[in-house]
Amino acid sequence: MKYIEQLLSTGNTKKIWYYLPFSVFFLGIMFFNWIFVKYSSISTRDLIIQQIELLGKNLNFLWTLFPFVILLLCLIAWVVVVHKQSILSLLTSRSKLDWNRMLFAFGIQGGVVIMGFVISYVNAPTDFIFSFEAGKFAVFFLIALLFVPIQTSFEEIFMRGYLMQGIGLASRSRALSWIVTSVIFGLLHASNPEVEQIGWSMMIYYIGTGIFLGAITLMDEGLELALGFHAANNLIGVLLVTSNWSAFQTNSLFIDVSPVEKVSTSDFLIQVLVVLPLMFILFYKKYKWTNGKQRLLGRVK
Repeated sequence: MKYIEQLLSTGNTKKIWYYLPFSVFFLGIMFFNWIFVKYSSISTRDLIIQQIELLGKNLNFLWTLFPFVILLLCLIAWVVVVHKQSILSLLTSRSKLDWNRMLFAFGIQGGVVIMGFVISYVNAPTDFIFSFEAGKFAVFFLIALLFVPIQTSFEEIFMRGYLMQGIGLASRSRALSWIVTSVIFGLLHASNPEVEQIGWSMMIYYIGTGIFLGAITLMDEGLELALGFHAANNLIGVLLVTSNWSAFQTNSLFIDVSPVEKVSTSDFLIQVLVVLPLMFILFYKKYKWTNGKQRLLGRVK
């Protein structure tokens, strides 16, 4: 059974418009958020600083992530009640969710994040300040452990699950569902302070990562690898290091105090053109994927 094709017999193809209300609702929220940020008289960074001064880092972090709990519950309810589709079919084409796949991807990407931080620290130790405070970090760790996987799971389930399946069913094109969701995934991050501070070259990373996550989802016929990768990327990253210009300013172990000008386009290119392709090859070999052209570019039939 194939990830998109499994829905051909569910009746979803007869009511494609069912995919529009939730999609328009969520993407509309993100669009108006970008408009607000773009034309606001105050920068995203200053807004975050104001919120942290008002709430504190831990409560602000919780406040930032909690809406994803509501969004995930609403999406699941919409799929089950309106589409009359099982949650499992939204996640995978397998008979049950493969937790081993998810944990493997989590471990691989977690290792990459840690290795990247270690290399950065060794090369420029003065760029980092060890900011560990046991009490604050303990609370932050619990919040992150619970809510970051919810945030990343919603993004994956919506982008590489719901939207990819919907576009695939409507267009009968795996390629179109892959590329469109990858671009949308990148653009959803347009209002992040990283884009404001670094510039639109950040889109290389966001869209490139979206292309990678879409590819492994289609090749593996399920979301498990993407779920594990995304959870590790955000969770391990946010626990390790924060900066005064990132979307998540938290009670992490380290603070990156290097000037934003040190971030270059080559950093994103290395990630997108070297690290992610190597990870794709690893998954390709481990899970013995075949027929890549059909899985990525073929017709949904």
